[in-house]
Amino acid sequence: MTCPLCARTDEALVWEDPLCRVIAVADDDYPGFCRVVWHQHVAEMSDLAPPQQRHLLNVVMATEIALREAMQPDKINLASFGNMVPHLHWHVIPRFADDRHFPQPVWGAAQRAPGPTRHAPDRRALAAAIRDSLAELTAG
Repeated sequence: MTCPLCARTDEALVWEDPLCRVIAVADDDYPGFCRVVWHQHVAEMSDLAPPQQRHLLNVVMATEIALREAMQPDKINLASFGNMVPHLHWHVIPRFADDRHFPQPVWGAAQRAPGPTRHAPDRRALAAAIRDSLAELTAG
């Protein structure tokens, strides 16, 4: 099996460090949608040592914080499935009350036509905000 998250083709990289990366997902209905991807090919959080688990969750939280500040969404959805791609990754999805699927998951049945056009934050600005949030989360 070829893993699309190991292959790293056509990714819109936002931020990375030696352990994981944040990529922007190209989805016109969900601007700001990011994936936090663990570099090593493992399937579950429990495959990681506790310090690695904490690091990955800190990056997920830093991404959420950066997206909340940049976009002021009504809600942020966090999900880690891996049913289709068994490579550890988290979805971080800004949600708005008028988006196509709200309050259902973005993978569910559409509830309405697309809402107003929103734009994803600039990748460089988002990367800086993730870096700053991560530094605050791990300080002390």
